[in-house]
Amino acid sequence: MIKVAVSGALGRMGTTIGRIVDEAPDMELVGGVDVREGTLFGKEVVPAARIDEFLKEKKPDILIDFTVAAAAVENIRAAARNNVALVVGTTGFSSEQRESIRNAIEGNIPAVISSNFSVGVNIFWKLVREAARELGDYDIEVTEAHHRYKKDAPSGTAKTILEILDQELGDREKVYGRVGATERKNEIGVHVVRGGDIVGDHSVLFAGNFECIEISHRAYDRAVFAQGAVRAARWVAGREPRIYAMQDVLGI
Repeated sequence: MIKVAVSGALGRMGTTIGRIVDEAPDMELVGGVDVREGTLFGKEVVPAARIDEFLKEKKPDILIDFTVAAAAVENIRAAARNNVALVVGTTGFSSEQRESIRNAIEGNIPAVISSNFSVGVNIFWKLVREAARELGDYDIEVTEAHHRYKKDAPSGTAKTILEILDQELGDREKVYGRVGATERKNEIGVHVVRGGDIVGDHSVLFAGNFECIEISHRAYDRAVFAQGAVRAARWVAGREPRIYAMQDVLGI
């Protein structure tokens, strides 16, 4: 039985993850942390300031974190101090925060960190990489859309797309939206949409003369991210202490 705690437990993702864990026959939900007290499917949720006390008392095997960058850094440090493995889906980290996370995790605990835990998105990233290798001389535009409450822009998934393109094509200039003179150079256009309850849409357009190829992924329910995170939690339990990606979980 894998004992799981959730940080950001009372948020939309945290609640969805909690439900999946609570219904899983091989997992036990032990509670969580959030900005306020409450309950998650009958289990205690404590304020994030008490995370060390909570982890010592509940002794979870895994902490799943979908919060915001500043809170996630503190939660990750607490997990490392208490020898609790991690699944982290929080995005928007600065380079300094990423370094702090790496220092806390490496050699201490196993952690799966990904900007997107959807199986489909991870296949989407693979297809984008393959297309970039073959279509590097095409014009490239990246578009992402999310709900009105999304905290960061571009999304972590879009940033991963840009990292993949840079790895395959070199570091091209990024143009974030366009206004005024728009004569195209060797650049990658990046476009962000925020509105309504859009769960997550991402697309990459490769435009050449006389043809276009577009690769896209659309999520219809945030449960797809929660299911992937829970899959990662099963996988990471007992692994060697280091940082893993969702591609490691999926073997791709």
